[in-house]
Amino acid sequence: MTKTEFAARLQQACASVTAAEQELTEIDSKFGDADHGLTMTKIAGAISGAVAESDGGIQSMLDDAAMAVMVLNGGSAVPLWNTWLDGMQENAPDGDEIDTAGLQAIFARALEALNEMSGAQVGDKTMMDALIPASEAIAAYTGNDEQELFAAAAEAATRGAEASKQFVSKFGRAKSYGTQTIGTPDAGATSMAYFFRGLAQF
Repeated sequence: MTKTEFAARLQQACASVTAAEQELTEIDSKFGDADHGLTMTKIAGAISGAVAESDGGIQSMLDDAAMAVMVLNGGSAVPLWNTWLDGMQENAPDGDEIDTAGLQAIFARALEALNEMSGAQVGDKTMMDALIPASEAIAAYTGNDEQELFAAAAEAATRGAEASKQFVSKFGRAKSYGTQTIGTPDAGATSMAYFFRGLAQF
């Protein structure tokens, strides 16, 4: 996959998140600050803009995206997404080509970086409910077709976000609502699922 193709996938992922702003706001309004939709639209816009303007290789493009997110004012999603993207660029190639093994390497490092910061696991009702299954699907992929890889990740992330409905929130403002949060998906997991579905739409 070329840098141009990867950039197009990232921009499609950002468009997918942006299109879901109202849904994300609605979810977050139940037990959060009702700002997740706006925050994710800012994050998606920053990533998309950085990717479009980047003139270096794949590592440079991902580094630009991480830096663009880092300077945003927003909720807890901003440092989490910055950390994830920064982890991604650490294992990214300098050049303009990346294969499935390379994609597996960058997503593995990205999850590792976020794990070091977050500490949340599947079942804690956070973005990790979608990200961990998606990352595991990428790691488990044995083919050499990036479309199949992203499709598997998108499916896993979507299932994870849906499963978050049955969990009790253990982080953030929603934590204080306890079992009342059962039945509502996590906003962060939902936005992450939209991002991976966008990566798979190509």
